[in-house]
Amino acid sequence: MALIDDTDVVLSPAVTGGTGSIGDYFELLKPRVMSLVIFTALVGLMLAPGGLHPLLAAVALLAIAVGAGASGALNMWYDADIDRIMSRTARRPIPDGRVSPSEALHFGSVLSVLSVLVLGVAVNWVAAFLLAFTIFFYVVVYTMGLKRRTSQNIVIGGAAGAFPPMIGWAAVTGTVSIESIVLFLIIFFWTPPHFWALALVKSEDYARAGIPMMPVVAGERSTRLQIFTYALVLAPIGVAPAVLGFASLAYGVFAAGMGAAFVALSARVAFHAKSGAEAKRINMQLFFFSIAYLFALFAALLVDGVVSRIIS
Repeated sequence: MALIDDTDVVLSPAVTGGTGSIGDYFELLKPRVMSLVIFTALVGLMLAPGGLHPLLAAVALLAIAVGAGASGALNMWYDADIDRIMSRTARRPIPDGRVSPSEALHFGSVLSVLSVLVLGVAVNWVAAFLLAFTIFFYVVVYTMGLKRRTSQNIVIGGAAGAFPPMIGWAAVTGTVSIESIVLFLIIFFWTPPHFWALALVKSEDYARAGIPMMPVVAGERSTRLQIFTYALVLAPIGVAPAVLGFASLAYGVFAAGMGAAFVALSARVAFHAKSGAEAKRINMQLFFFSIAYLFALFAALLVDGVVSRIIS
């Protein structure tokens, strides 16, 4: 669930009887990704019209977080073979031999079912269905179907990481609306330039693992141009909440400024990056700024939503 974790390391296959600690199992949940999922789901929940009892809201966020973590565990189970090859993932619990593949599979499967059932029984089944579909999309469609077969893997698969605010919205309203779709689209169009900026730096890792990430298949120049194109599309979508009236003008001005900065950095990557250390530095600047961009936009939306509730 969508949208990041060095020396080349060759490890023996994970032992069949893992002896993982609580920390190892927590690492399977991809906690950094989970934190972003919780945050964006919270924004969707807070912006939705109406309200949800604080206890039910907490249960909904917990279920969404557990579902996201379950997706991460199942992703690590399936990708253990290529995780051993890539330097940035070789120290994950399964390739490092701390958790066995079967343990990770059972762990992720149980958490997936429990998260969906809890969300459905405690909150509503529309949100539960969206959570179930998100887990399926990330594990089956992206991890098993797209990741090793197409350079569009992160474009299509990025939808999984874009669903959490929609799930949060549905937890309150029991519906999917244009507002929640806009929140989805912000993350959806943010994901490719965010991941491709890192992929430009880690392209050798992806090539060694046989993953057809865009820089490996289409080359760096094409990838850079596509990053710029996605930034041009993303910038106005980031402003859309203000245009559609579910965020304030102040948010719109802030989002426009952040979008302009995103486009400017993407232009540097596309047209001014040279090679070697300079290119890596510029690519990583965009990568880290993209994280700040998404966090800032959703934080602004959250503040905007809280202020509007207080005023009304």
